[in-house]
Amino acid sequence: MDLLDVDDLTTDELTAVLDRAADIKADPETYDDALDGQTLGMIFEKPSTRTRVSFETGMTKLGGHAVFLGPDDIHLGHGEPVKDTARALSRYVDFVMARVFDHADAAELAEYADVPVINALTDDAHPCQTLADLLTIREEFGGFEDVSVAWVGDGNNVCQSFVLGAAMTGIDLTVATPEGYEVTDDVLERAAEFDNAPATTHDPEAAVEGADVVYTDVFVSMGQEDRREAKLADFDGFQVTTDLLGDRTLMHCLPAHRGEEVTDDVVESENAVVWDQAENRMHAQNGLLTWLADRK
Repeated sequence: MDLLDVDDLTTDELTAVLDRAADIKADPETYDDALDGQTLGMIFEKPSTRTRVSFETGMTKLGGHAVFLGPDDIHLGHGEPVKDTARALSRYVDFVMARVFDHADAAELAEYADVPVINALTDDAHPCQTLADLLTIREEFGGFEDVSVAWVGDGNNVCQSFVLGAAMTGIDLTVATPEGYEVTDDVLERAAEFDNAPATTHDPEAAVEGADVVYTDVFVSMGQEDRREAKLADFDGFQVTTDLLGDRTLMHCLPAHRGEEVTDDVVESENAVVWDQAENRMHAQNGLLTWLADRK
């Protein structure tokens, strides 16, 4: 089984992964040899602090091993077809993790690999972040029932996976984006299949009214640097400030561009659970890896 987006799991499977993640976090010694002798191949086209360290450290804590494969180490789609990379890696490793630009490359890896492929971020989706987000919300609020979240910012890859995760867990979600930056129709249709599609608006203040959590992400994502000035202008009024946040919980997948999508004092406030989210990347991924290992 592969995880290209969070709705590759059923709702019951999502619950099982989150339960496993919580168990590992609470009692890590029980799982310190859960992946003994197993190897994770980590393909990186995009750099990341949290993704690399959380996966690599997580594998070590589970008794396994991780191999970093950066853009200078392999030629994914350049000099070797993606399908050939997938076939070769399958002969060496037990899992493949891919952090790439094009979602189609992750899908092709999954199609041709004989081992589980985990999407660790594409331009379309970020399911590992959503697993960590859901684990954090469950810890913060004791579950998902009656939890209301407002997404304020870009309807980007992080937002799109979170839309699906929220739909699957019953979270009441409102997504506020500027015009032209909405979540795709495909993602909204997939969320509707769980009878819990988000409300959408172009008004951040309306979105946060009644919310327990405000979630934001960078306005200028990696690879969009040439659009920086235009995007910052388009997102005027969407910055999460102390006034917009109020007494609500702040979530952010990090890294934060302080002074752009969020103010420094908000990130540093007691309302922020961003460091819990960052830590939970490792626990959520460990839950996923061990759950996938059990299904082999």
